[in-house]
Amino acid sequence: MAQIEAFDAVILGAGQAGKPLALALAKAGRKTAIVEREHVGGTCINVGCTPTKTMVASARVAYLARRAADYGVAAGPVAVDMRRVVARKRAIVERFRNYGTQRLQKTENVELIFGAARFVDSKTVEVALRAGGTRRLTASKIVINTGGRPSVPPIPGLADVPHLDSSSVMELNEVPRHLVVLGGGFIGLEFAQMFRRFGAEVTVLEGLPRLAARDDEDVGEALRKVLEEDGLRIETGALAERVEGKAGDIAVYYKQNGAAKTVRGSHLLVAVGRKPNTEDLTLAAAGVATERGFIPVDETLQTNVPGIYAVGDVKPGPQFTHVSYDDFRILRDRWVLGLDAKLGDRLVPNTVFTDPQLASVGLNETEARKRGLNVRVAKIGMNGIARALEMDESRGFLKVIVDAKTDRILGCTVFGIEGGEIMAMLQIAMMGKLPYTVLKEAIFAHPTLAEGLNNVFLALDA
Repeated sequence: MAQIEAFDAVILGAGQAGKPLALALAKAGRKTAIVEREHVGGTCINVGCTPTKTMVASARVAYLARRAADYGVAAGPVAVDMRRVVARKRAIVERFRNYGTQRLQKTENVELIFGAARFVDSKTVEVALRAGGTRRLTASKIVINTGGRPSVPPIPGLADVPHLDSSSVMELNEVPRHLVVLGGGFIGLEFAQMFRRFGAEVTVLEGLPRLAARDDEDVGEALRKVLEEDGLRIETGALAERVEGKAGDIAVYYKQNGAAKTVRGSHLLVAVGRKPNTEDLTLAAAGVATERGFIPVDETLQTNVPGIYAVGDVKPGPQFTHVSYDDFRILRDRWVLGLDAKLGDRLVPNTVFTDPQLASVGLNETEARKRGLNVRVAKIGMNGIARALEMDESRGFLKVIVDAKTDRILGCTVFGIEGGEIMAMLQIAMMGKLPYTVLKEAIFAHPTLAEGLNNVFLALDA
């Protein structure tokens, strides 16, 4: 049996909460072990935000090149070299990953251990080392930051048919002839639009009646319109029943409004959600409770077992990198700075990197009405913003929800060019509890997209 090594904290997973937490604890003089099964950086850097947005940028260049004539530029035929697209993506991922790895390895009081961890009891984990052998680690604080992975639905035939997920689809060295995307959530839509712009025929099968089902109905309608303008085939209310075929010729049989239908493609991307990486942790040995694999936590991010915490995608709630990083801040503030930081009612923004971007924060109109709030709503098309027209990127709209009594902004949805950046400006105003009138009368540089804030709030008072 391996000798038990004592640390002040043991962190399982070097993702967007675990890595900065290890560095913060180390800087405070706490002896910290951080265990990583595969790569430093977690989902975001390795198979999530960084690689997908890198490839989205390549796809946008192809899109603009095909539209060159709209801007008075003769560009000629557009050809996409997927090997170079993938190589560019890998280079950026490796740069980010290596920086994080080297920083952990060079920091005093941190030991980066590569291997797979499992609980022995509530204070001890055993690590099967990548290089061979095992180590046993103990600490008064153990943090679980093991993230998640793509889930695979139990569709008959799927296990026997070659299919892609959100990680493997980014390793394709050629543009698919016809990509069928199972799942019209935001991960599926980002990839669907991306590969359409690379030159593939794309069909999206979404089981729900409309896209963006959690957003206002006008959001889903506008999103569908843009994607169909880009040449995607969108089938909503499409429930997959069976999959057959082989590489290069795959058939998905589905029901839509009671009718049996089939779509055939060369490649199949399964994008129907993600599941937490908890099965191999032997959580039962530590007494840690789970719900559908996720680890519930209290307002201090502690699990049902004192001294064991869960952060990032492994716990219930929005699976966003910025949420993971905020989890880190809560633990840092509590353990290093001595503050009474808690989850509370976090104002969590969201940006989907379709093009145009779909960004939101706070309440949407549907949620506000359901709560019975007295609100005022204003909406303008992006074609009402001079900068968007000048860029010839005027699809989408800007929508704001305002409290009728206090004039404070309760939420917004921005579906437009650089929507995430515009949304962030409104988020800052919400954080500062500013009345909308401050933005309505503000002087923003002309011509910028920010001027849309003047316009939308002027529309509120029209």
